[in-house]
Amino acid sequence: MKRKIGVYVCHCGSNIAGYLDVPKVTEYAATLPSVVVARHYTFMCSDPGQDLIKNDIKELGLNGVLVASCSPTLHLRTFRDACAEAGLNPHQCEMATIRELCSWVHSHNKVEATEKAMGLIAAGVRRVLYHNPLEAMFAPVNPNTLIVGAGIAGIQTALEIASTGNKVYLVEKTPSIGGRMAQLGKTFPSLESTTDILIPRMLAVKENKNIELFTNSEVTEVAGYIGNFKATINKKARYVEESKCNGCGECWAQCPVEVPGEFDHGMKTRKAIYIPFPKAIPNVPVIDRKTCKYFIDGSCHICADVCPTKAIDFNQADETTEAEIGACILATGYDTFDPTPITQLGYGRFENVLTSPEFERMSNPDGPTGGKVLLKNGKPPKAIAIAHCVGSRDQNYFPYCSRVCCMYSLKYARLLKQQLGPDTSVYQMYIDMRCFGKGHEEFYQKASDEGVQFIRGKIGQVTNITQGDEENGKLIVITEDTLLGTMIRVPVDMVVLSVAMKPRADMGEVARTFLLGRSADGFFLERHPKLDPVGTMLDGVFAVGCCQSPKDITDTVVQATGAAARALELISRGKVEMEAATAFVDAEVCAGCGYCKAICQYSAVEIDPKSRIAVVNEAICKGCGACAATCPSKAMQLKNFSQKQLNDVIDEATREYAGLSR
Repeated sequence: MKRKIGVYVCHCGSNIAGYLDVPKVTEYAATLPSVVVARHYTFMCSDPGQDLIKNDIKELGLNGVLVASCSPTLHLRTFRDACAEAGLNPHQCEMATIRELCSWVHSHNKVEATEKAMGLIAAGVRRVLYHNPLEAMFAPVNPNTLIVGAGIAGIQTALEIASTGNKVYLVEKTPSIGGRMAQLGKTFPSLESTTDILIPRMLAVKENKNIELFTNSEVTEVAGYIGNFKATINKKARYVEESKCNGCGECWAQCPVEVPGEFDHGMKTRKAIYIPFPKAIPNVPVIDRKTCKYFIDGSCHICADVCPTKAIDFNQADETTEAEIGACILATGYDTFDPTPITQLGYGRFENVLTSPEFERMSNPDGPTGGKVLLKNGKPPKAIAIAHCVGSRDQNYFPYCSRVCCMYSLKYARLLKQQLGPDTSVYQMYIDMRCFGKGHEEFYQKASDEGVQFIRGKIGQVTNITQGDEENGKLIVITEDTLLGTMIRVPVDMVVLSVAMKPRADMGEVARTFLLGRSADGFFLERHPKLDPVGTMLDGVFAVGCCQSPKDITDTVVQATGAAARALELISRGKVEMEAATAFVDAEVCAGCGYCKAICQYSAVEIDPKSRIAVVNEAICKGCGACAATCPSKAMQLKNFSQKQLNDVIDEATREYAGLSR
């Protein structure tokens, strides 16, 4: 069949036309073999631009289309849909990226940029020349959704999806839902009680019949593809039968073992059998095997003796459940930085140097001191320094901004003024104030109006070495004041370190389970920071909240709602289109070496045990080409990206470097 290819060059406003000679590029494209028409237009992705392509397909009988414009990530689907509407198989349409790969990086030299664009278009035409029409495959979508993590992000997502009548599996690693938000006292900028916001939503999860809740549980394996995943959930033994327990509290009241409590960051003890906090859901205790005397040496079973409902079961075993789902949403949250390595700040050496999570629990009415801010001697502080950016914006630890630290530091300052009185000295020691959200700048102004003192500079040292009577018995904060241009000494009673938000310790393990990428900062990598901030590179898997990047409660809830909408959109479609340009195997050449299976990050390749030949699961394959690049015998190939195409693309793209004229 004679090939008739159309080439369409986009101006992209001035993004391309401002740095390339678009008419010259278009004239060159018209001279390429098999090209029967070449046009340029201001915005090819616009309706008039797409109409140019549609009309030429119908009138000129085009059987190949190349659009020279931006990245295929942005508009390949747009142009393929336009081709399909005109009757052309969408997989006979390709794009040449002359914006990101050419005009944007060679803006200093229009002549060379134009030459490179011509090379990219020539290479694209050679690839389209050998394209074959591919048939789209469709798979049904399971309407169930798996959500991993039951903090505010997971709770919001679960409630949104369950409200439509669809089933949700909500899996939480800890014994209770609520996440980090359950540890907070008040939220900025309204200073509204966290309990008033969170507890009703936790109860709604408990009461919703469409949500199957797994606490003290982990997802250990995920297999399948978009619309048809199968997840293995391991529910760890609580050693308490949930159906029998009435939450009376006799078991933990009588337990003789006391250990530092994780929920209160070690500022308060808990028992070996415990619930994390009074309003936990489910309100059922769990036994900690590591500290329980029964599991250590068998010497104690008081909890079982005093339980009125006989709910204690020391022989309870872990349970495994398999869940079939169509979409997965990760909301696994974050960890906080331990500032102990920054020895000059005194954490761990001076008893009244606290981290922000510790101060959060201390100021919480449900916390270890009943909400009273107290020094170790039991007295209220009269002067407090709050140090910003501890670990954040620091090339030695975390170079990124944790986003919430400025605002929660201001919250602490206002809470201190309200509780301890307006005469209390509160110092904010900051690098830059970043109060970007709705109502945040006004919150900052109120703190200033209430007498909070701001010192612009990073703390150099916290010490107890005093100079003069006015510093006796104080912690001395030595810091730079960049506005004054000098170092100063600030005597205080308490120092609060506003520590960085960082990826969870098990982030790597979760990423491997769900085949997800991670960005340089360690958080889950989104598909596109602007156009798809909740999507991941694995179709059907979404990441929301602070496992994707640091953010506050408001942005977390917004993102969670967006992910719920994406999952519901997938469910409502009922079926999903699979990748058509998948890998395939030349059985006569394949030696069954298994390199392709080892390299495939989607687990789409298996070695048939009888024939010892590689087999591709086209439903899972994403057409990335890693297997084809790895195969030593070239038995593994990619549809519409043959060896002939690859060689021709390279020849055209590098022609100028070989001294050949265009």
